[in-house]
This record gives sequence, C-alpha cells and structure tokens, in this order.
Amino acid sequence: MEFFEVIRRRRAVRAFERKAIPTETLEVVLETANAAPSACNLQAYEIYAITDERQRAALALAARQQTFLAEAPVVLVFCTHAARSVERYAQRGETLYTIQDASIACTFAMLAATALGLATVWVGSFDAEEVARIAGAPPGVEPVAILPLGYAAEEPPEPPRRPLEDLVHRTR
Repeated sequence: MEFFEVIRRRRAVRAFERKAIPTETLEVVLETANAAPSACNLQAYEIYAITDERQRAALALAARQQTFLAEAPVVLVFCTHAARSVERYAQRGETLYTIQDASIACTFAMLAATALGLATVWVGSFDAEEVARIAGAPPGVEPVAILPLGYAAEEPPEPPRRPLEDLVHRTR
C-alpha cells in the first residue's frame, strides 16, 4: 500500500474478527516499531505482545472496561523504559524522551498494521499499574499506550479534521 494511502485508510477500530494474525505479519509490525526513531537511538521503551486470552481480558478490564481489547488476537503494550534514557538526558530523558520514544514506536506499529491490512486503535485510558502487572513489566517500565491488533469487524467513517488554517500557525 502506498504511504499516503496508509495514512488516509488508518482508522480507530474497536471491533475485531476472531481471526489469528500470522506470525510473519506480527513480526513485520514489531520490526517496523523497532525501526522507529528515538532520542539518540536509545530506544527507551519496551513492547509487550499479549496473545493470551485471559491476559487480553484482564487488559480490557484494566483499560476501563474497553472490552474490544479482549477481541483482538494480539494486544501490544508500549512502555517507557526511563533507565535507558536518564543517564544521557537526565530528567528530560526520564519524563519526556522515553514517552516520545514509546509513542513514535507505537505510531510506526499502527501504520505498519494498516499497511498490512490489520486494524488498530490507540488506547491511552487505563490503570497503568494494573496494565504493567498484567504485561509482566518490571519496576521502572511504565505503560503509555495499548495497541490492539486484528482484522476489522467494522469500518468506521473518516473522522473529521480541523482545517489547516485553524491548525497550522505559520510565521512570516
């Protein structure tokens, strides 16, 4: 799929078919996330790939009853790993760069999934401590985004967007 078509076709999907994702397809999504840029290429993030049905159901509860998480065959949990950034960048690395790194990796995974015919939705509303526990993340590794992956069981309409004149502030 051509890049700009991927951007146009990406939607927030909250209904998934009960259909497994081929291992090779998931690996491409994960490799694409791994290719994401990060501050000083430190990759101050971790990705937890959750395929177990019970864990996905627990994540749905920890994500404020967002039950569609349990429907997706794979749920990726993107976490900060501040210790990878703090030595080089101190507090800014700990409180900002690691969040940016994880967010960019999640975005790359989302776009790769779209290009491969998968559906996703960025989930940011959740109990971080509970999600970390379910994912098996050690102390200091904190969830910032959950990305369910699967085949769409719905086709959401194109979301409205602000006009560029309202969004972009150009300097003269």
